[in-house]
Amino acid sequence: MKKDIILSGVGGQGILSIATVIGHAALDEGLQIKQAEVHGMSQRGGDVQSNLRISSRTIHSDLIPQGAADIVISLEPMEALRYLHWLPAHGWIVTSTTAFKNIDNYPEDAAIESELAALPRVIALDVEAIAREAASPRSANMALLGAAAPFLDLPVERLEEGICAIFARKGQSIVEQNLAAFRAGYAHARKQMK
Repeated sequence: MKKDIILSGVGGQGILSIATVIGHAALDEGLQIKQAEVHGMSQRGGDVQSNLRISSRTIHSDLIPQGAADIVISLEPMEALRYLHWLPAHGWIVTSTTAFKNIDNYPEDAAIESELAALPRVIALDVEAIAREAASPRSANMALLGAAAPFLDLPVERLEEGICAIFARKGQSIVEQNLAAFRAGYAHARKQMK
């Protein structure tokens, strides 16, 4: 098993929590992981990107070569498009459709939607709305992780165990909210894949 994942978004959206849950699930499966984080602006609102590599064999580098990622998981649609050159023809994008407009020249929503729609393998969904529907408005990142779960080659139960582990210190209510958002995102992605 080998999976190379680009995680992207904006500081404060919870990209690193997604990486932690995936890493926890991979380790519980007896897999090896390497992670490299690159922060554009090391503050809330700056672009955040992380390379996450999972394998059943030794991983020699923590950086994913361009054209070799299996999936881009993004909490911001323009950030998803920024990493297209990391995907081969068979790669997937799983992205939120909600823009975080933190720059003056942010592209028009229609232009981003059109570019995403033109790609062959995209799951694009409003993870913030999905999280709100699941009564967990602050768990959009876990809704996105749920949407990406079908592409990760990790058991859903392991990902849920990872959610339980990393949010346990915040209390059972927070764990349940994050699990609800994860499950709702997973269900939405499965519908889009049909």
